[in-house]
Formats: sequence, structure tokens, C-alpha cells
Amino acid sequence: MMNYLLLAIPLAVLAESLDWGPLWIFVFAAAGMVPLAGLLGEATEALADRMGPRLGGLLNATMGNAAELIITIFAIKEGLLDVVKASITGSILGNILLVLGSSFIVGGLKHGRQRFDRTEAGHKATLLLLALIALGIPSLFGHAIDEIHHANVESLSLSTAVVMMAIYILWVIYTMRNQEGAGRAHGETHHWSVKTALAVLVVATVGLAYLSEMLVGTLEPVLEIVGWTEFFVGVIIIPILGNVAEHFVAIQVAADDEMDLSLEIALGSSLQIALFVAPLLVFISLLMGHPLTLSFNSFELSALGAGALIAGMVAQDGESTWLEGAQLIAVYLILALAFFFL
Repeated sequence: MMNYLLLAIPLAVLAESLDWGPLWIFVFAAAGMVPLAGLLGEATEALADRMGPRLGGLLNATMGNAAELIITIFAIKEGLLDVVKASITGSILGNILLVLGSSFIVGGLKHGRQRFDRTEAGHKATLLLLALIALGIPSLFGHAIDEIHHANVESLSLSTAVVMMAIYILWVIYTMRNQEGAGRAHGETHHWSVKTALAVLVVATVGLAYLSEMLVGTLEPVLEIVGWTEFFVGVIIIPILGNVAEHFVAIQVAADDEMDLSLEIALGSSLQIALFVAPLLVFISLLMGHPLTLSFNSFELSALGAGALIAGMVAQDGESTWLEGAQLIAVYLILALAFFFL
């Protein structure tokens, strides 16, 4: 079904070539990115299956948020740093609240009360809280000083990014050593050859880069047309576009009563964003001449703190119900509305 959206790619090219206007270019580019992100995920899984659980797990961890990483790189190129920071916030919140909540609802309605490994979920929730503390320190430091000492915020962000990536590497090593398998395979076998998977990976990545440049290039005029803010697009729209395929997988495995895998995707993706993507973007921004600091506003910090707290509470009892899922979705909707009017 998702592959029908591939038709949006030539439509996006036509919209740009025939000057249909920024809104149509934005819509078709956004729609075309959804199936490309899905193909990127499938190619990654196919390669991971052939590489074994350890290297495969590392590949999945590295490529899991590739689509969103590509979008944010082009946003940095355009100097839209607030959009980039908002997308980091939105990705973490989206996985903790929207994806996890949807998984709980779908799985709970089909199977009733579901159970998962509370120890492993608790480890991830704790690590996520530590990651958010690391993101919060430069923010609090930045709010406490004046503009004259802004260079100190950049230095602190860069140093923090180094520490966070070190923690990420240690987490990957720990995961590979203490789990039999990694990735998202759940009884399905990928029949793609290595050459086919690599070809799809390259084509999907190039396609995502092309559509991302198109999307970001039309962002500012589209915002003027629809009346949205950069903040709202960064927090809500970009994370959904970049991770929609992965979101569907989390919900699907929850429907198959595999809640451990569903939590692995939701919480694991949040950890990848916080510990890998965010620090990586700090380094990339320096190379592109638009330094990005890990200084978030107070509302973003409050929302992230609430999300981490909820993730920890959900992981406490090792059980989930559709009502808990509805509550998570409710919190996400309230935050989305707040971000819209902010």
C-alpha cells in the first residue's frame, strides 16, 4: 500500500519543473519520502540478516534514523537550526508517546493485557533519561549566561556531543554482547540478495537526499501559506516523515503480540536520536558553517522530561494495556497542540 506513494516522486519533479508552486512541491516531496524511508529500512534489514546479529544490529542502529538525518542535514545547510533542534525533540517525543501509545492500543485491543521484559525496558528508559539530562545541561547553561559568552555554549555542546557519542558506542557494544539477536526481524525472511539490498539502499538514500533538498527548499514559503511555524513543522511533521516506516513496524509487531520488539523499536529509536543523531548533527553543523548548539528552549526541555518520565513509568510493571496507550496518545496530542500555538 505504501509503495503507491512512489508515484509522488515523479509528481514532485513535475511540480518543481513546471513551477506548480511551493505547496505542491512540499506535499509531493513529503509523500514520496514515506515509501523511500520504508525501502531504506527493508534494505537495511536484508543486509543485517546476512551480516549476523552483532554487525546487523549495529547496521540497524546506524541506519534506523537515516531518513530524518538526511532531512536535518539539508535544514542545517539552509541555516534552519531551530527546525533541526525541534525535530530532535519531536523524534524523541514521537517515539515515546505516539509510536509506543499506538502500539499499546493496537496490541491491547487485539490481545488484552500484554507483557514485556521490564528489566530491558527499564534499562532503556534509564539511559533515555540520562541522555535527556545530557541534552539539558547545555540548555540550562545557555539560559544562565548572556550572549557575550555564547561561544562557551558552543564549546560545551561540542564536548557534550563527544561524551554522548561515547555512551552510544558503549550502549551498542553492550547490546551486541548481551543479546542473541538484534534488528527488527520477527519471523520474516528477506530474500533480497546483497547486491539487490545495496542497490536499493543507494537508490533510496539518493532519492531521500533529493526530496529532502526539495522539501527544505520550499519550507519557508509553505509556512507562510499554511500559517504554521518552523517550530511546529520541526517537532511534528519532519519526525513523522523521517520515521513513518519504522513506526508502522513497531505497531505491526505489537499486533503480533511481540511487545519486547515493539519497545525495542520505540525506545531504541529515541536513544539513537538522543545519543547518536543529535551529537552527530553538532559535528556536521560545524563542517557546514552553521554551528548547532544543544541548547533547547524551556518548553522543549519540559516536554522531553515528561516523555522520559512516562517511559520510565510504563516500563515499571512490564505490562501494557490499550488504556495506557490511549493516555500516551492523549499526552502527545496535547503537546502537539501546544507546539502548534507556541
